[in-house]
Amino acid sequence: MKQIHRLFVCTAQKSGVGKDVVKALKKELKHQGLHKQEVNGETVRIQVQTCDCLDLCKNCKKGPGAALIAYPEAVTYGNVLPTDAAALVAEHFGRGQVLKRLRVEK
Repeated sequence: MKQIHRLFVCTAQKSGVGKDVVKALKKELKHQGLHKQEVNGETVRIQVQTCDCLDLCKNCKKGPGAALIAYPEAVTYGNVLPTDAAALVAEHFGRGQVLKRLRVEK
């Protein structure tokens, strides 16, 4: 059986930071060997996808970063910068824990 986890990253910022976040996340997933793995006999893939708007601007931390949602966990992160990619990938996908400093409570 195959599981797919997705990161939906908002790319609607005028600065274009969302696109840079997407590139950094994809690079980190491969670098950390987490983009495709076997867990309890199941293949788990993590896909990073862009989207135009997550309607989170008011809930975001109002910083220069992007908002993203991790599924199927439905965890929302805000103000994510490309420099946060390594920590986000390691904590959320490597350890299975929420990266609290970037989490946005709905």
